[in-house]
Amino acid sequence: MQTGSGFFRPESRPSRDLSVLLAAHQASRAQGPQHWLDLMAGCGIRGLRWGLEGAPQSPHPLALWLNDADPERMDLLQANLKPLSGLAGVDLTFSQQPAERLLRQAYLDQRRFDLIDLDAFGCPNGLLQSALSVLRFGGVLILASTDGRSPTGHDRVAAVRRFAAAARAHPSSWELALRLQLAALAREAWMLGRGLEPLACFSDGRTFRLAVRLHRRIGADEEGSLGLLARCEHCGDQAVQPVLKLSGWRACACRADSGRWAVSGPLWLGPLQSPALLQELLNLSEAMPHTMALPSRRLLERLQGDPGLPVCCWSTDELAQRLGLAGPPPLHRLVQALQSEGYWAGVSGVMAGQLRTDAPWKVLLQRCADLA
Repeated sequence: MQTGSGFFRPESRPSRDLSVLLAAHQASRAQGPQHWLDLMAGCGIRGLRWGLEGAPQSPHPLALWLNDADPERMDLLQANLKPLSGLAGVDLTFSQQPAERLLRQAYLDQRRFDLIDLDAFGCPNGLLQSALSVLRFGGVLILASTDGRSPTGHDRVAAVRRFAAAARAHPSSWELALRLQLAALAREAWMLGRGLEPLACFSDGRTFRLAVRLHRRIGADEEGSLGLLARCEHCGDQAVQPVLKLSGWRACACRADSGRWAVSGPLWLGPLQSPALLQELLNLSEAMPHTMALPSRRLLERLQGDPGLPVCCWSTDELAQRLGLAGPPPLHRLVQALQSEGYWAGVSGVMAGQLRTDAPWKVLLQRCADLA
């Protein structure tokens, strides 16, 4: 495998491993020929692994399309994909078109794909509806965004332009970015009359990655997953409201008239992961021992243990700072203390050192102080 002068990050292997496992999962449940599209293929390593590791999980033929808009990549791409050229049941197509043009032409030609990987540089929102329009019902879209400023509250004007949303600085900034991206995806799917199911969402702080499944119909109360997240910078309290039930905000934990909510959204208030699907991927990986590296397995296990609900997350560093503690409280002991009182509590799989819980803010602070 030659990477050439293009953009390639070895440390992104966990995302590629997940992509291959999702491809293998799609292949294993296929009822007929599969059509997979790597829209921004780069050096072709993802497509090569799809063909070598994912395709054998299905007895049905695979049509694999690799595209990259840079014409100088084509020789490298074709050379790297040579191991698939004689592989039975795999039909290769190469192209060098702008992503928007390829997707719109595919729609006009009535082509549909069971798997699309859109590994964008910057914000991918301009391509979302075109990609969803050619995704088959039950198909999977794997999306990446390197726009780390606008959805994390560091460029609020750009957030309005790209997400039609407010994005305020937040200790759980990675999760905020993922929820804003999911909301953008959901709105595009809903405009097509389709439903959306998040399968896996994660980030390393530089790139924000999501995998979603498109459904023929919008799920019951799916629109109730669009809402707003508020946080008071002064006291640290948080609150959420679905757009469909939007009303006045309750008072935060500050003394009367001393607090002020900073509101982000509209964003996705539903789950971030499908624990059942992630467990199936972990099970599938047992039969594909060379597909998943140890960091990738740890990532999937972490995500599988955190569906992403409830929405509110708190950093233990922030808790310690607000209480004047010498260091953060033991995360797992804090979770256990809250659970013992009947609250939902769990470790965040999205950002290290954070927990999510439905316990009131004052209760959370008190339990944190008790453990000091």
